[in-house]
Amino acid sequence: MKILVLNAGSSSQKSRLYELGNAPPEAAQKPLWQADADWGHTVGKTELRIRTASGVESEETLATDKRPEVIQQMLQSLWSGKTQVLNSAEEIDMVGHRVVHGGEEFEESTLVTPQVKEAIKRLAVLAPAHNPANLEGIQVIDRILPDVPQVAVFDTAFHRAMPLPAVVYPGPYSWFEQGIRRFGFHGISHQYCSQRAAQILDKDPSELRLITCHLGNGCSLAAILKGKSIETTMGFTPLEGLMMGSRSGSVDPGILLYLLRQKETTPERLDTTLNKESGLKGIAGASDMRQVLQDARDGKELAKLALDMYIHRLRYYIGAMLATLGGVDALVFAGGVGENSPEIRAEACAAFGFLGLQLDPEKNRQSPADTDIASADSKVRVLIVHTEEDWEIARECWKLAERR
Repeated sequence: MKILVLNAGSSSQKSRLYELGNAPPEAAQKPLWQADADWGHTVGKTELRIRTASGVESEETLATDKRPEVIQQMLQSLWSGKTQVLNSAEEIDMVGHRVVHGGEEFEESTLVTPQVKEAIKRLAVLAPAHNPANLEGIQVIDRILPDVPQVAVFDTAFHRAMPLPAVVYPGPYSWFEQGIRRFGFHGISHQYCSQRAAQILDKDPSELRLITCHLGNGCSLAAILKGKSIETTMGFTPLEGLMMGSRSGSVDPGILLYLLRQKETTPERLDTTLNKESGLKGIAGASDMRQVLQDARDGKELAKLALDMYIHRLRYYIGAMLATLGGVDALVFAGGVGENSPEIRAEACAAFGFLGLQLDPEKNRQSPADTDIASADSKVRVLIVHTEEDWEIARECWKLAERR
């Protein structure tokens, strides 16, 4: 079965083509073809890089930054040109899409129907930077491959098992009745990481208490008990929780009321401030953790402060997940920062020595993917997992096809 995966970012588009047999293997497989498009650097232009499993590569600059046009040109390279891996588009059996917000309607991955598309559009009010982009990809496939089944894989679905005390906000209960509740995000990554962690530890997921740390430009934690998410740091929107690259994470809502009452801002301006001008960027002036770490080494005081704040909040929320689980068997780091920053992992873990958690300093320094980096005598395992969201989307498509 050949499954095409589309994963939309706010100014980027990833696509992967996988071939799965009678059952997906435990570890993620390399795609037959992969394409990465980015139009965040130059207005009106898109940088497109394509690679095949056989090692053929192509790089070009497209004279457009419109997602539908980018996807159409990207997919043409699947069945034509030097990166061709298919004889025709008809060889594609299914297309899977990452959809950020599934609201209350969707507890699992689902086949795309007109009703599903309408729901994704309606839920764009809760994820305005993502759901419209996800829907654009679905609409392009409608035109290019009208007879191929499409699957929506929701970032919120993995967290739908959370119990009511973790879901309901402590405002008026009418909020919950209106659909204002904690949803959680990065669910595709947390789901993959929990399953991969069980494989690395040679355990059944039902035996494990895990804290998964997805640390990238966006950051979230999840408390996973017996393979199910029971708590996470993001909530009604991806703004809640940890300090992030350019997002604030949780702040006292009274601050926002104060700024609005003093007429120092507007709802639109607040949205921009909280999502694009806060977090590491708001304190240190840079949203990239690598730059913040370098600036801190160079003695820049605000970079040091931003780093200390980031670590403080990371430890704070790991502690909250720990209390929710009643203990932890493994701490899992994923995402660009989680996978590649030994300093952040070491600082995060340093607060939990009272649990008997000890890192192997050399393993941690090397940042090996899909490896246990705890010392041999540590009572808590510490894993680095290279998260494979696209592969997880392909697996969800395969499972849905099997059920059909």
